[in-house]
Amino acid sequence: MSGLLAITLISCGSQTQQGGDSPETQAMSGSATMTVQDAQDHPGKKVYDNYCKACHMSDGKGIKGMHPPLVNNATVNGKPGKLIDITLNGMMGKVTIDGVEYNGIMPPHNHLTDKQIADVLTYVRQNFGNRSRAITVDQVRKLR
Repeated sequence: MSGLLAITLISCGSQTQQGGDSPETQAMSGSATMTVQDAQDHPGKKVYDNYCKACHMSDGKGIKGMHPPLVNNATVNGKPGKLIDITLNGMMGKVTIDGVEYNGIMPPHNHLTDKQIADVLTYVRQNFGNRSRAITVDQVRKLR
């Protein structure tokens, strides 16, 4: 961001969701909604501000044609493994999200700790209008 996860993390995005949390599953697991104050205090916000915001912007909407939005993105809200993999290993090449083609580079961010990655991905999955489950340190550790 600074482009971390520049997540191009999502540069990284994908058009199709592959088995993310259903609204029913989210409801059963408790609210994934953060208040504005919670978001400001979230440990993932600092990581986002340092590594992601330059490409994905403070509102998570990205830069059209270069860095995909994190807002309502199937990869962000899908199965955690793909998002973790993109964050750890980066991504390059064309992706299409909501009919818009993006062709940026998401650098690998394997220099971040498992906790930093879990924190920033949880922050992204629970902000910008997203309402997905948290990502745990164990989930990151298993894929590193």
